[in-house]
Amino acid sequence: MIRVLFVCLGNICRSPMAEAVFRNLVEKENLSSQITVDSAGTGHWHTGSQPHEGTQDILDKNNVSYEGMTARQVKETDWDEFDYLVAMDEKNIRDLYSIRQKDGVTVTKLMDYLPHLDVDEVPDPYYTGNFDYVYELVQQGCAELLAAVKKEHNL
Repeated sequence: MIRVLFVCLGNICRSPMAEAVFRNLVEKENLSSQITVDSAGTGHWHTGSQPHEGTQDILDKNNVSYEGMTARQVKETDWDEFDYLVAMDEKNIRDLYSIRQKDGVTVTKLMDYLPHLDVDEVPDPYYTGNFDYVYELVQQGCAELLAAVKKEHNL
């Protein structure tokens, strides 16, 4: 089983959006038995909360399910349980490395999968309010991430 964890600050906007979008792509390609996905935040403030209303609205608009998703904080054992830790920005990367580092775990930013765009990080719509733009970036990034995972694991 290939395990992917999306990470942002509070786990209510960007990372649950990425989790839902990536899961939807995985299901459409009938890879659910080979790839599992989750999301977490580096902070604890929203633990147990559903995705932000703006995230819910954009996912509803695009018919992407977020059913049963609640925020949780990244834990040290995530390094043992996941093959890919995919962060939304550079601060998330630094925060992840402050928790733990382990060989064999791929740690990247989602935007690393879209090098042709002049965007280094997925902006936080909690502050910008631009959930549509973030959804576009997440959709494209998740599609490229899935292509990379499929290639790396011969799926």
